[in-house]
Amino acid sequence: MTELLEQKEMKVIVFQLMEKEYAIAVDVVQSIEKSLSITRVPKTPPYVKGVINLRGVVTPIVSLRERFGLESKEIDDSTRIIIVTLEEFDVGLIVDAANDVLDISLDAIEAQPEVVGTVESEFISGIAKVDKRLLVMLNLDKVLQPVKRVTTDEL
Repeated sequence: MTELLEQKEMKVIVFQLMEKEYAIAVDVVQSIEKSLSITRVPKTPPYVKGVINLRGVVTPIVSLRERFGLESKEIDDSTRIIIVTLEEFDVGLIVDAANDVLDISLDAIEAQPEVVGTVESEFISGIAKVDKRLLVMLNLDKVLQPVKRVTTDEL
């Protein structure tokens, strides 16, 4: 019975960019860090803010605001860096705040509406309705695809 319930739900980390709430699967999240010292790396796209040395691992840091074409924001007390791992590749995502860990029913996730049509829409895998909240589900493969290429080629 427990296995059936686990297959129907997905655990996600909810974070905020501007006034929207976004979610990514918790199984790709390694940690959530407060602001760390970021070392700039030349010849990277503007949304790649540099690298950090996190427990001996050099990790590129991406500003999701700038990756999505949103206005940039100064790092403050609520800013967090979400460390994710995809294909054995660690990346830190700068977000405005990390809010919750939620269990979302897979039935609550819908494909993104056709009308979205914004630059960031290519990075969205779906929309989850949880109570009165709408969570934008990110497709991290698409968000991080150019970062993986740049990092492999230039670092």
